[in-house]
Amino acid sequence: MVGVVFGVLGPTVAFAGAGDGDGRELALKGPRHRAVLARLIVARRRVVPVARLVEDLWTEPPAGAVGAVQTFVAALRRALEPDRPPRTPARLLVTDGPGYALRAAPDTVDAWRFEAALAGAADLPAPAALSTLEEALGWWRGPAYAEFAGEDWSRAERARLAELRLQAVERRAETLLVLGRPADAVPDLDAHLTDHPWRENAWRLLALALYRQHRQGDALAVLRRARTVLANQLGVDPSPHLRHLQSDILTHAPHLDHPSQPAPDNPPQPPLTQGRGELRAQPSRPALDDQAQPSLTQGRGERRTQPSQPAPDTATDGTAQLWTQAAAAYHRTVAGGARTRLHSTIGLLRNLAVTGGAGLAEARRHRTAAIAAAEEFADPELTARVIGAYDVPAIWTRADDPTAAAHIVAAAERTLEALPPGTPAHAPARCRLLATIALETRGATGRRGPEAAREAETLARRLDDPALLAFALNGTFMQSCTRAGLAPRRDAIGAELVELSARHGLVTYEVLGHLIRLQARAALGDLDAADHHAATADRLAERHELPLVGVFTEWYGALRLSATGQPAAAEEAYRAAATRLEGAGMPGLERGLLPLALLCLRVTHGHPVDPAPEPEPGQGPRPDWGPYRPWAEPFTLLEAGRRTEARTALSALPEPSHDLLYEACCALEAEAARRLGDRAALERARDRLRPAAAELAGAGSGLLTLGPVERYLTDRR
Repeated sequence: MVGVVFGVLGPTVAFAGAGDGDGRELALKGPRHRAVLARLIVARRRVVPVARLVEDLWTEPPAGAVGAVQTFVAALRRALEPDRPPRTPARLLVTDGPGYALRAAPDTVDAWRFEAALAGAADLPAPAALSTLEEALGWWRGPAYAEFAGEDWSRAERARLAELRLQAVERRAETLLVLGRPADAVPDLDAHLTDHPWRENAWRLLALALYRQHRQGDALAVLRRARTVLANQLGVDPSPHLRHLQSDILTHAPHLDHPSQPAPDNPPQPPLTQGRGELRAQPSRPALDDQAQPSLTQGRGERRTQPSQPAPDTATDGTAQLWTQAAAAYHRTVAGGARTRLHSTIGLLRNLAVTGGAGLAEARRHRTAAIAAAEEFADPELTARVIGAYDVPAIWTRADDPTAAAHIVAAAERTLEALPPGTPAHAPARCRLLATIALETRGATGRRGPEAAREAETLARRLDDPALLAFALNGTFMQSCTRAGLAPRRDAIGAELVELSARHGLVTYEVLGHLIRLQARAALGDLDAADHHAATADRLAERHELPLVGVFTEWYGALRLSATGQPAAAEEAYRAAATRLEGAGMPGLERGLLPLALLCLRVTHGHPVDPAPEPEPGQGPRPDWGPYRPWAEPFTLLEAGRRTEARTALSALPEPSHDLLYEACCALEAEAARRLGDRAALERARDRLRPAAAELAGAGSGLLTLGPVERYLTDRR
C-alpha cells in the first residue's frame, strides 16, 4: 500500500503518498477523529489506554463514550489503511492491551522529522545545515497541534515544539553568518524578535549580522533595544555575552569579522537548546562584571561611574545597586523558559506603566507580546494569570491602542472558554479576565463590556478579595458611560474605591478613586469637593511617585477656571496642560483634546470659534481634532460662512462614543443644531442630554466643560 504521512505542525492532517502537502489528503472526518489521531501522535508510538482517551476527549464523558472512541478508531483505520482486507489486523493504528497506539515510522510524522533534522543539522557542513534547516522550517503550517491548543494533553508537546522551532530559526541565522551572508539573516531575525523579544541569542545574532554589514550604529542600536527589553521591562541585566559583544563592536574587535576565530576572553557561546533562548551567566564569570561596560549596562537611565572613580555612597546609588544585584540573582536562579519568569514580567510591566510617558507606552507594547508568549504554552491558567496580572488602574474611557485592546480581549475570551466556569479554583482568574474585557472594551458600544463588568464585580464580591474587587470596580467604571447622567453612579464607584483601597493599602486604586470622584463631583457642580479630591490625589501621587496623576489634576484646574467664568486664564491653563500631556503615553486621551477644550471654552463663553479654512502659507497645519472632528466641523464651517456644509456635517453626526465626553459631544450637537435652526437634530441631542439636566456638560471628564446642561435643554436667543 501507499505510505501514510502525518502532519501536526499546524492543523492535524494525514496524506497518502509523499506528504508535506504533495500527496492526497485523507478524509479524517470530524474533530474528535482528529483529536484521537493527534493524541496518539503525542504518545509517540506508545499505547494510550481507552480510559485515558475518554478523559482527554470529554470534560464530562457521555454514556457510551468507550463505544464512541471505538467508532472513531474504526473510522480512522478505514481512512489510513483503505486497502486492508477485512478481519485482518491493523498495521498502523493498532490495538495493544488496554488501548491503542499509532505505529507510525519516525520519518512519517512531520514533528518527528523536524526534531531529527534539527539535531542532525548540528553535525553537517554549513551549506548542508542551512538547506536542512530551511526545509525543516518549511514544514510548519501554523502552531503545532493548532486546533487542540486548549487541551491539557497537547500542552507540553506544543510548548516543546514551539521552543524547537525558535531554536531552528536562530540556528538558521547563525548558519547564514557562518556562510558570510549576514544580509540574509537580518530580516528574519528582526521579525523573530518582534514576536519573541526575550531571546538573547537572537539579539546577539542580529547585532552581529548588522555589524558584518558595516552597520556599526545599527548594531549598537539593537543592543540598546535589547537592554531596554531585558533590563527595564524584565528586570534583568543583559548576559555577559551581550555586554562583551557591545564592547567588541565599539572597539572593532578583529574576531567579529572571523566567525571561526574564538572571541578573546569570551566563554564559548552556549548551545541553542538552553531554555527558550535565554543566555545565562557562566559560573566562571560573575553576573555583575559590568562596571567597565558602556551603555548596555546602564539600565533605567542610571549612569555608572568607571572603576577608577568609586561611586558616591548615596541612597540613589544604593537602590540602583540593590536592584541590579537582585535582578541578576533572579536571572541566574529562575530558568529562562519558566512560567514564573513570564508571570513576573507582567508584574514589572504593571509597575512600569504607572511611571507614565515612555514607560506606559513600552508596558503596553510588551504586554501583548507577553500574552502571545503565554499562549504558546497552551496553558489557560498561565495565560489567565498573565492577562489578569496587568491590573493597572485606568481613568480614561477611550483606548490608547484599539488594535492591541482587541487582541487582548480576544485572548481573554479564548482563555475564558478554556477555563471551566463552575470550578471554584478558577473563579479569581475568570474574574480578572472579565475585568480585563470590561477595561479593554471601554468606549465601545454593545453588550459585552457591561456584561463582563457586571460578572467581574459579582465574582469579586463573592470572593471577598479587596484587590480583585478594586480591579473589577475599575472595569465597572469603564462601562459607566453608556448614557448621559451617570455621574452619581461613578461618584459611588469612586467612593467605594477610596474606602476599600485606604483600608487595604491599595495606593494606586485609592488614587484612581479620588480621580473618579474629582470627575463626578465636577460634573455635579460641586467644585469644592472636586478640589479636595484633586489635592488628595496629588499628595498621594507625590508620595508614591505616580507622575501621570498630575496630568489629570492640571487639566481639572483649567476646567475650573472655565466653570468659574475666567475664560482667558482657562485658555492659558489649557495650553499649559496640553504641553504636559505630550509624551505622557496616552494617545487615546491626548489626540484632539486641546482643540476640543478650546472649542468648548469659546462656545461656553460666547466667543468666536476659529474657522477652518485651508491654511495660509506660513500659518502652520490645521488643528488635529482627532476623534472629535465630527462635532467640531459644524462650528468651524459656520464661522467660515459655509452654512449649507455645516448643516450637512450636523446631519452626519453619529451617536457619541460611550466615554467621559459623551455629554460634551451631545451639548455641542445641541448648540450646533440651535445655531443652524435644525429642530429635529436639536431635539435628538436634548433627548440624550436630559438625564444629565442637573450637571455641568462635559465636566464629568474632569478636563473641560460647556457649562450647565440646562442651557442646552431650553430655547434661548
